[in-house]
This record gives sequence, structure tokens and C-alpha cells, in this order.
Amino acid sequence: MPTAVKEYDARMDMKKRVTLRGAKYANYHVQEYPNGRIVLEPRELVAPFEVSRNTLGMMDSAMENIKKGKASKPVDLSAFADE
Repeated sequence: MPTAVKEYDARMDMKKRVTLRGAKYANYHVQEYPNGRIVLEPRELVAPFEVSRNTLGMMDSAMENIKKGKASKPVDLSAFADE
């Protein structure tokens, strides 16, 4: 097991919160075990990938065209296949 860089005692306040001294991250993933052990792993939260309204509209339009049978001929991609 790696050597601890920092070690201190902490206690919960009246609202059941624990303060991390000098925390380097704003977000942590918490794992709580039956024996009382708690493991915190830093997490970087990012916005999920979003598709623009314009792109969604184009996709809906393309699906309507396919349903109506309005589509191009199949594209030959055999030139890109691994040999």
C-alpha cells in the first residue's frame, strides 16, 4: 500500500459533513465499505456530449426521406476495406 502524503483526523459537523484540508479537487467519487472504510477518488466533471438542434433536425429530415424511399444509391466502400 502506498505511503500517505498527508494524515489527519477529521470529524463530522452537525450537518454530517467532513472537511478535507487542502483538497486539490472539487469533485470526488465516494466508495463506502461495510467495515466503515471510505475511499475518495478525484473526478473531473465534464458536460456530456450534446448534439446541436440543427444536427438533430437534419437527422430527423434524413430519416423522413429514408422512410419515403428518397435516398441515394449505396456507396461502395470496398476501397477502404483492409486487405
